[in-house]
Parts: sequence; C-alpha cells; structure tokens
Amino acid sequence: MQNKFESLELGQFIPLHYHHNMLNDNIRMKGFKEAINLVVKPGAKVLELGGGTGVQSFFAAQKAQKVFCVERNPELVDAARSLLAQNTNGDKVEVIQADALHYLPPEPVDVVICEMLHTGLLREKQMPVIDSFKKRYLEKFGGPLPIFVPEASIQAIQPIEQNFHFEGFNAPTILFQDPCAIQERSKSLADSEVFQLLAYAEPFDQTCHWDGEITLAENGQFNALRLITKNILAINMLTGSTIDWHTQYIILPLPKPFLVSAGDQISIHFSYQGGAPLNALSDSLEISLVSKQTPISQLAFETLNYPSDFQSTTSGQSGGL
Repeated sequence: MQNKFESLELGQFIPLHYHHNMLNDNIRMKGFKEAINLVVKPGAKVLELGGGTGVQSFFAAQKAQKVFCVERNPELVDAARSLLAQNTNGDKVEVIQADALHYLPPEPVDVVICEMLHTGLLREKQMPVIDSFKKRYLEKFGGPLPIFVPEASIQAIQPIEQNFHFEGFNAPTILFQDPCAIQERSKSLADSEVFQLLAYAEPFDQTCHWDGEITLAENGQFNALRLITKNILAINMLTGSTIDWHTQYIILPLPKPFLVSAGDQISIHFSYQGGAPLNALSDSLEISLVSKQTPISQLAFETLNYPSDFQSTTSGQSGGL
C-alpha cells in the first residue's frame, strides 16, 4: 500500500514557496539560462519534465518554436500558466498537467529539460524519469534521442570532520551546505572521491553505489561524509568548456566516529536507488578502518561528546569537483 506521504518524500509535490527559493538562486538561474540558450536552436521543439513555475520553459521559448512544459502539481500548473502569460514568448509554452514519469510529447523534440535534482540523486525522480522517457520515446519515435539539460551528473563523497555542536547542543544530524560558501565547521580529511559519472543520453543503471577505499590526508576525527553532486548542464563544444551547477552538499553523520591519522585507509560501501529517500544512503552505509598508521581509539556512538571548545582547523573550502 502506498504511503500517503510518498509523493512529498520523493519530491513529486514540491510546494510553490520552495520554487520561489529556487528562483532566487542566482547561480542556478544563470547556469540554466546559459545552458538552455546554448543548446536550444532557433525553431527547436523543447520538452520540460517537471516544469515548476515554468522558468526554464521560458528560457527555452526565447528561441524555440514550441515548448511542452509538464508539471504534476496542480498548484504549480496554475502558477506556471499565470507567470508565463506575463512574460515574453510565454505563449509558445503549453503547460500540461501530467506525471513526468509517464508523459510523452505528441511529436519529436530537440531538447529535453529535466531538473528533478537533489544531491546524491536522492529524493527527486531525475533518474527514473529520464530512463522511462528514453525507453518510451525511442519506442514511439525512434532515434535519435534529444539533447538533455543537464547532460550529465558527477557524484562524489568526501570524509570530513564536522562540528555538530550548536550553542552547546550536540546534534549529529544530516546537514546541508552551500557549495559556494566557506564551511568553517567542516574539516576535509581527504580529497573527494568520484563514485558515479552519469551521462543522461547514455544507458545507465538506476543504482548509485560505491565499494572502495580512501586514504586520509589529515589527522582528525572522521565523523561524517560529505556527499557532492555536480551537474553538467551543457557542454560547449566550440570552447571545450562546460556549464556546471552544484546542488547543495549533504553532510551525513557516521554512527561510529573514528580518530584517524594521515595515511590511514578507510573502506566505504553503500548502494541505493536513484530517487530514494534521503535515509537510503545512510541505511546502506558501511564504513571500516582497513589500515592504520598509528594505534587508534574508536568512539562509540552512544558516548559521542565533543569538547565544548571544538574548533575546525580548516579554511572550510568546498568539497571539490
């Protein structure tokens, strides 16, 4: 039996006020505007899956002949129609209330925009929606596939030491970080390690997984993983450059923190389905210390208490990629 909150948990009904926050994200907006302007050619036909307020369909409509904007949430369908009517070339956009997982346009399209993205490709349905679309599109229209925006996603993890004390309150919980801001409460213990490179036009497995080892570069308390997702919005073949956008980093606390030294090796294993709830990664996460340069003491989760004067020694730089 389907959980009545499943749509909310998996990003199917993101409320309108959350989209206002996305509209206010200048880096996200400029990146998608630049990418869409690059790949949409004059007279093109475009499909947007999960259109939200319709802003990306608006970007496409400045060059496209026709844009199909698919949105499941009735509130957002009404908002998109109203907003597009107030903007130049908004009349080129047809807003359709439908489930992006099952919708196909009435004719072939040149570009597909799908920003159903969350860090780790968790929670939102980017992977299953695009995979389903490609199979059904090829069955109905044959090839070639349209260009996808974004074109690819690169995923990485990074071991860190994270200060989970907030005004004396110890709270080792999932945290989110702005990828463009200095994170003074985080200390990187090693470079980020790429575990997935996904090109949306190519066949891909909907499982996100990794089973490998990382050699630590810093001494510290390994008590969290930073999850990084970098999205390649478009590739400019003329300049040999990419238009990129990072979703927010996720900080996942470990159930058993370790005191570690530079040169130590840690083993990390996880496996989850794209679009699964946030806890799918942490529930499958297995971490162990496979080699140690010096004797260590392992802190039990039940007795985890940091000193009140805990300070990070890092500059708080972003996670990499």
